[in-house]
Amino acid sequence: MSTILECSGLTKRYGSVYALNGADLTLETGRIVGLLGPNGSGKTTLIKLANGLLTPTSGTLTIDGAAPGKETRAKVAYLPDADYLPDWMTLRDLTGMFRDFYGDFDPVKAREMFSSLGLDEKERLKALSKGNREKTQLVLTMSRAAKLYLLDEPIGGVDPAARDYILRTIIGNYSENGTVLLSTHLIADVENVLDEVVFLKQGQVLLHENADALREERGKSVDAIFREVFAC
Repeated sequence: MSTILECSGLTKRYGSVYALNGADLTLETGRIVGLLGPNGSGKTTLIKLANGLLTPTSGTLTIDGAAPGKETRAKVAYLPDADYLPDWMTLRDLTGMFRDFYGDFDPVKAREMFSSLGLDEKERLKALSKGNREKTQLVLTMSRAAKLYLLDEPIGGVDPAARDYILRTIIGNYSENGTVLLSTHLIADVENVLDEVVFLKQGQVLLHENADALREERGKSVDAIFREVFAC
């Protein structure tokens, strides 16, 4: 394994408010990592910094040894926590757009996943339900052979059955030696697929452990541990 993401003293401040405050984190290749924390803990900020959408106030973040930029965008697949695709486009149009934008995009894989969902490629995105729009965005993201998948709340707005499909899609389609960093507050739904967990609290990394080792050490689920650590 090698290091895919490394943060050292990573800080992002908005005026006097710290979204991240000296965060240190190292992620290796070939892992599914849960980025866990209450609202306002810095999860989305960390993901946006890793994707190059924000710049640090201080400290460093590197992807495969390079600062986020043109070089790293070819290695990172990003799923934001909101709709971002042109809703007038058909699924076929979107597949073509991703093929043109990303050299590692596999249109055959995308079409197979759309078919397994019963989605018609001639449908426009705006005609789909919220759950199917979210699945469409996930299919396009996971059809890339990326080194790092940044998934911000991929199961947040869908029903439990859709969550199961989304998790199966993530597990079955991230590239060999790729790493998935998955932000969520629905820990009980995802903890069984996680290799590692990262707890963020007030912009700092409070805990970074192997998920199985953490459960064995504490004798309880990651969800239960999270509830204890972040109890009001």
